[in-house]
Amino acid sequence: MAYRKVCRFCEKGARRIDYKDGPTLERFLTDRGKILPRRATGSCARHQRQLSTAIKRARHLALVPYIQGYYD
Repeated sequence: MAYRKVCRFCEKGARRIDYKDGPTLERFLTDRGKILPRRATGSCARHQRQLSTAIKRARHLALVPYIQGYYD
């Protein structure tokens, strides 16, 4: 039987995902800066939508980079 991932945000009881929390948001990005899909993160649909919106807001405010390793 396959192991079912549990939504990390539902476990914590989080109602909203904060766009100002950069280190948490970076966990849900690939090494290139793309947003990880729901099947990889284990998030529920509601929190995955909030997560993508939070990442996009953080990118706009330069809290999280659009792409990783551009200037390396």
